[in-house]
Amino acid sequence: MSTTSIDIGTLITRHPGIHGGCPIIAGTGVTVRRIAIWYKQGLRAEEIAARIEHLSITQVYAALTYYHINREEIDNDIAQEEAEANRIESLHIASRQS
Repeated sequence: MSTTSIDIGTLITRHPGIHGGCPIIAGTGVTVRRIAIWYKQGLRAEEIAARIEHLSITQVYAALTYYHINREEIDNDIAQEEAEANRIESLHIASRQS
């Protein structure tokens, strides 16, 4: 039986024009942030792969590995995204009350 080795460093990438340069799963537009959010909500890697059918379990584990190695970066990214969403929601509510 032959095996194929994959350099896991090739599974996560960044592109300035995709999600502002956030780390993504190579060949997709799926951010590590999205995988980390679901993971933090209690989903297992298999459940995440089932939600995004075009991802392999290997890609999900690569994203989770990246998250665990770079937890501060990704958690800050998640916090910034949540703060921006809250800001936009507040503006929307204020405009409806005017």
